[in-house]
Amino acid sequence: MIDRLALAALRRFEPERAHGLALAALRAGLGPRGGPLSSDRLRVTLAGLDLPNPIGLAAGFDKNAVALDALARTAFGWLEVGAATPRPQPGNPRPRLFRLTEDRAAINRFGFNNDGAAAIAARLAARPRGSIVGLNLGANKDSADRAADFASVLATCGPHVDFATVNVSSPNTEKLRDLQGAAALRALLAGVMDARDALPRRVPVFLKIAPDLSPAELEELAEAAASVDAIIATNTTLDRTGLRSRHAAEAGGLSGQPLFERSTRVLARLSALMPDMPLVGVGGIATPRQAYDKIRAGATAVQLYTGLVYAGPELAATLATGLDRLLARDGFENVAEAVGTDRDRWL
Repeated sequence: MIDRLALAALRRFEPERAHGLALAALRAGLGPRGGPLSSDRLRVTLAGLDLPNPIGLAAGFDKNAVALDALARTAFGWLEVGAATPRPQPGNPRPRLFRLTEDRAAINRFGFNNDGAAAIAARLAARPRGSIVGLNLGANKDSADRAADFASVLATCGPHVDFATVNVSSPNTEKLRDLQGAAALRALLAGVMDARDALPRRVPVFLKIAPDLSPAELEELAEAAASVDAIIATNTTLDRTGLRSRHAAEAGGLSGQPLFERSTRVLARLSALMPDMPLVGVGGIATPRQAYDKIRAGATAVQLYTGLVYAGPELAATLATGLDRLLARDGFENVAEAVGTDRDRWL
């Protein structure tokens, strides 16, 4: 009841203000406690990272790594913060976040607003030990060499993270998605890998892709991205099919329930193209069944964000316990056994 009342109160505020208040509440100790939920069925290895459970927090919720202590006390098995850019930047003008309540969705056009790599690196250096924390890498809007920005952020923050995600799929920085083209992506990843090789320890590099790629574009991307350690499928979409909210025409990336099928189909296609590549399923996850569907479509782990807007921070625990029950029901001794077992349904 307290959670429902808190969510109802937050919805009375403008969405970005509500987001800030939610972070403040977590930092004040008002969020869930107890740490990541785990079981023999839920433990899984993702690109060499041993996760207590596959339920992850997607980048964007804690852009500046200000609530890591609080987030480490939640049920999430792993966390991703950011995106971080080399220099601080304010992002796009407000309003830039919209709730689409009728669609259980959100549209954002933040534009990589963040405190910059140096400030975020200092917070990551002081993060709680024992938790799995990664950083989403971004590029400054006015950068003369956006590809080099990704390597720069990794060089600054890499010593303090467990993985890093190359984000070339945000729709809110002009022409950023052009870096998903095969030639541009190979060059960008080469620079990131050089920066990774200069770190004191090997940090897995993930790639986050858009859900709006054609089958041909996805094939090209799969060939160009063979050097990464995992792929996150997917970021937000530009598609607006079937939306009912008055905010449906707002510019930006759409996340939440309308993205579920589109992102899961991209995930399944990628799993077929790259059967040995670890994949992370993102997009429209709000129930244990949806997390399970992502896994059976080919994901080793999943991430969520928009579902928290409508269900609150207890959603991570709900998904973990529900997923455990679904795995047990179907006779899987471990989540890894279920990965890709229903992929053909989505192809």
